[in-house]
Amino acid sequence: MSGFIWEDGGSGFLSINGMKLEYACWGAQPSEKPMIVMLHEGLGCVDLWRNFPRQLAAATGFGVFAYSRAGYGQSDPVSLPRPLSYMTREATDILPNVLNHIGYKRGILLGHSDGASIAAIYTGSIEDHRVRGLVLIAPHFFAEPVGLQEIAKTKTSYEIGNLKSRMTKYHRDPDNAFYGWNDAWLDSDFEEWNVSEVIDYLRVPVLAIQGADDPYGTLAQVEEIEQRIYSPVDVEIISDCGHAPHLEFADQTIAVVADFCDRLEHIEHEPVQIA
Repeated sequence: MSGFIWEDGGSGFLSINGMKLEYACWGAQPSEKPMIVMLHEGLGCVDLWRNFPRQLAAATGFGVFAYSRAGYGQSDPVSLPRPLSYMTREATDILPNVLNHIGYKRGILLGHSDGASIAAIYTGSIEDHRVRGLVLIAPHFFAEPVGLQEIAKTKTSYEIGNLKSRMTKYHRDPDNAFYGWNDAWLDSDFEEWNVSEVIDYLRVPVLAIQGADDPYGTLAQVEEIEQRIYSPVDVEIISDCGHAPHLEFADQTIAVVADFCDRLEHIEHEPVQIA
């Protein structure tokens, strides 16, 4: 845990694999309560979670930790172009070192969009008994034409609209953040991207949250979880909601996540009956 001290409302930088990654944390220390580790979307960062992490810490009593992956927020940039396997590499090469560095003992991985995919890939690829559950908000397991069309629109918005100026407020290098994500998704080979197999290896409870009107992914993504998973799964479909339920319907999303955490804690402390 060298270079990292947990402090409610604290922030700073981790040194992971030779890169500086910005982080922030809220709520109880890892030695006291479980931890929710938050993994942001394809154009996200710590600050773009807004008030959600602090609200989540208050509602659950858990510690909440968020970090900006390389290329995002104030973290170090990455070399471009990103490999099309960048989410798998993030899950298997970077995330394990982040969890070890922050003293992760037990808790939940909570991801949004790309972050949800990374959380699922990690848990389906690496045996880590510290992970007791997954919260997947608008996850992607395979590319869909509707999502790729929407991503193509963001390129226009970035290059001739106001998206770049808005991203400049949150990202040290907005071009690195945007093109690292956009170029990978719009590569013709990415149409065949599919990591659904990781669902087959999940052995922890899962909460999947999806906006019914998400322009980046259809309900087929959640249905893939329901059809393949062996462990318990709860699904929350939010009507009139787009790609960011935690921002568009924050109260509802927090309530659902808090209930999920409460049930996991109940299971954790349920006495074992030996016949």
